[in-house]
Amino acid sequence: MDFKTSALNALRARASIYSSKRALVGLDGFVDTIVTPVGLRSGQGEAFTPISTLTDFGQRIMNAAGKSTNIELYPRLDKLGGNGPIMAHALLAHGAQLTYVGALGAPAIHPVFAPLAARARVVSVTDPAHTTAVEFTDGKLMLGQMRSLDAITFESLLAQMGEAGLAAELAAADLVALVNWTMIPHMTSIFKGLLENVLPKLPKLGARFFFDLADPEKRSTQDLREALDAIARFESFGRVTLGLNFKEAQQVGAALGVHCGGEDGPSLKATATALRQRLQIDAVVVHPRASAACATAAGSAWIPGPYTERPLITTGAGDHFNAGFSTGQLLGLDPESCLATGVCTSGHYVRTGESPTLAQIETFLANWR
Repeated sequence: MDFKTSALNALRARASIYSSKRALVGLDGFVDTIVTPVGLRSGQGEAFTPISTLTDFGQRIMNAAGKSTNIELYPRLDKLGGNGPIMAHALLAHGAQLTYVGALGAPAIHPVFAPLAARARVVSVTDPAHTTAVEFTDGKLMLGQMRSLDAITFESLLAQMGEAGLAAELAAADLVALVNWTMIPHMTSIFKGLLENVLPKLPKLGARFFFDLADPEKRSTQDLREALDAIARFESFGRVTLGLNFKEAQQVGAALGVHCGGEDGPSLKATATALRQRLQIDAVVVHPRASAACATAAGSAWIPGPYTERPLITTGAGDHFNAGFSTGQLLGLDPESCLATGVCTSGHYVRTGESPTLAQIETFLANWR
């Protein structure tokens, strides 16, 4: 039986229990403006030829060195953004119960988060940050303004929720997803606050903890090591998964002195296994654009992804993968099937711009050729 059939059968057998699962997700929040860079304009509105690749965009900028240039960014849409809100939106589409804590607007919730607030319990700590997402056929360039995220601290969480309220949310959660470490300056301190002041007071949770670093390139190696050490300590209170794209896996590997190979299946499995062993956590998952691998106590797994050369949207694809993989874990699927729910959640999203339901993931799996 191939992995698609196996995952489809498992998903059909267990999907009905998902509505009982509860997730606590945070802590960022962005308003994303999706734009296309204009290469050659031939008329008004969308009458233009785009700059299609990051390479061409970079060359345009390099050619302006010592001079200047003007690049038009054609707006496509404003949407809910940030690793946490996008992952939360995908989990809600799957059918989970959810509490979101993060930067959604103060004193009022920003309109782009209204659909999230209508379906989940939300606690907003500060105003959202803003990202201009420049999308290309071979990647994306994220230009962020994120000063508001400085206000997300352990103290500000307690001020909004109270220690008892925060503890109650943690105790009720089957999944605790704390994402976008890189862009939240006080995230490591928040990790330590939870580890030292809240979690030890709770009965052993048995919850799953999911962490996504979100491209730590701009943070120092020492900062990254400190964060990874704190993430590993959550294993005392549940089962920890660290989700990484390929670039992030290389960055974490460099910080920990772990060799990371290429993007082929055996190399990805070896990378995930080595990082898991080094961190001593339950699972590490590595997902390049065209495949995904993970390592758990049950062993390692790899599957190809349903890669498309013409995605409708790419911003948020990784967050949808994270939601799909976490959903598979909550349903008790085997590692290979968790990878399948991850790549199908992402695959549906990049083709349609919509977060899929579990039924739509089943359909995607059934039709995947």
